Amino acid sequence: MEAYSDFAEVYDIFMDETPYEQWADFLCRQLKRDGIVDGIVLDLGCGTGTLTRLLSAQGYDMIGVDRSPQMLRIAMEKEPEESTILYLLQDMRAFELYGTVAAVVSVCDSVNYVTDEEELLQVFSLVNNYLDPSGLFVFDFNTDYKYREIIGDTVIAENREECSFIWDNYYDEESRINEYDLTIFVRQEENLFRKFEETHFQRGYTLDEIRQLLERAGLEFVRALDGETEGEPTETSGRICVIARECTKAVTA
Repeated sequence: MEAYSDFAEVYDIFMDETPYEQWADFLCRQLKRDGIVDGIVLDLGCGTGTLTRLLSAQGYDMIGVDRSPQMLRIAMEKEPEESTILYLLQDMRAFELYGTVAAVVSVCDSVNYVTDEEELLQVFSLVNNYLDPSGLFVFDFNTDYKYREIIGDTVIAENREECSFIWDNYYDEESRINEYDLTIFVRQEENLFRKFEETHFQRGYTLDEIRQLLERAGLEFVRALDGETEGEPTETSGRICVIARECTKAVTA
């Protein structure tokens, strides 16, 4: 089953404690640090558009790209009539824009859904292609350490008034792919719940691997920060934020 199909309907419920405002503040600080105070910004893997809207409120002209029609439908339903955000139904591995953008952002481990290194290289190459000269790419990713030591082979469950979920993780150390099976129960009536299931796959990467892929795609690695502390990443960092810069359109094999 396609990821984020039925799950899209309850995604915002289970993500209601996600610190989107902090993430938006972090992204704005990184962009402004490099002089990007306005212009077009692409949110790659925008989901239901929560972060996209927050960046739009900061004065950026936003484009949101996602491969899930269900997630984009919800994103667009939230937009007021005067909204200027452009949402595009596209796969990040083959997205197309009409022109270049000042920056590309991607959060909430979207890049981990690209489980093949060469396909992730293609994503980075496309980002590079659509960035303005010296434009920025700011994104996060879950590390191999996080899947191996923290969430791999664990079961996470949460019970809410309107819905509940069971999240079973299975981590394969050889392929470094984390499979998680979601079982969702959504209240339809007082004593009636609808059950549906989805399977998601993500791959853990190391910072060295990410850096090498960025450089192969023609991007300049600028800096990396621990996703929780904003300090230097360590061997036990679970989520790392990376800032890269467009410097050449040529791709090195």
